[in-house]
Amino acid sequence: MRIAVLGGTGLIGSRVVRDLDAAGHQAVPHSLSTGVDVLSGQGLDEALDGADVVVNLTNSPTFDEASPAFFRTSMDNLLAAADKGGVGHAVILSIVGVDRVPALDYYRAKVLQEDILKAGPIPYSIVRATQFMEFMDAVLSWTADADTVRLPATPIQPIAAEDVAAAVAEVAAGAPLNGVRTIGGPEILPLDELGRLTLSHRGDSRTVVTDPTAGMFAAVEGDVLTDADAHLAPTRYADWLA
Repeated sequence: MRIAVLGGTGLIGSRVVRDLDAAGHQAVPHSLSTGVDVLSGQGLDEALDGADVVVNLTNSPTFDEASPAFFRTSMDNLLAAADKGGVGHAVILSIVGVDRVPALDYYRAKVLQEDILKAGPIPYSIVRATQFMEFMDAVLSWTADADTVRLPATPIQPIAAEDVAAAVAEVAAGAPLNGVRTIGGPEILPLDELGRLTLSHRGDSRTVVTDPTAGMFAAVEGDVLTDADAHLAPTRYADWLA
């Protein structure tokens, strides 16, 4: 199959392209650097013309109140180009629990992206993943100073980017789900404990202080970012750190 991967040069997209090519498909990466702009629509018609599948892994440049506009415009442009180009399957990557954290602008924006896809003319699949292991450095930086890192004890089910990409590639190569597949890491750990494991592994002497008001994940109540019934990926956090 010919599969267009928008955002195909990024953390997940580059791996999805690699996995699809290895499986015998023709995966074509598209991004701003290749002349495809999902906001202006530039290059989209050409990128999707004749593609069997489109995988959209583009992301808003901000996580604030501007993010819904990005997803609305980009999805409207994508679906129009996909319909024109005869694409038979559209895939997006979303977040486990995204519809259960209304306090976060970015999560509301991702729900909007899902809703636009569901209402569109193209058979679709949504892959919802738990939090990426690769994002831990960013999470630690949000509430860190020279001596401490403040983190809430929010339950997290970390998943490696390699495992996310494998799941997205598998879904893209299959029949449209017209629904959602959830994927997650093999273990659930409190975010503050993940912080301690990360700093200890790296020989970082800073102390992790449990603070239920610290950072973006302070807005998350309960265990909504985890899913015990998800398709479980193999990579454990300690193994990924190693």
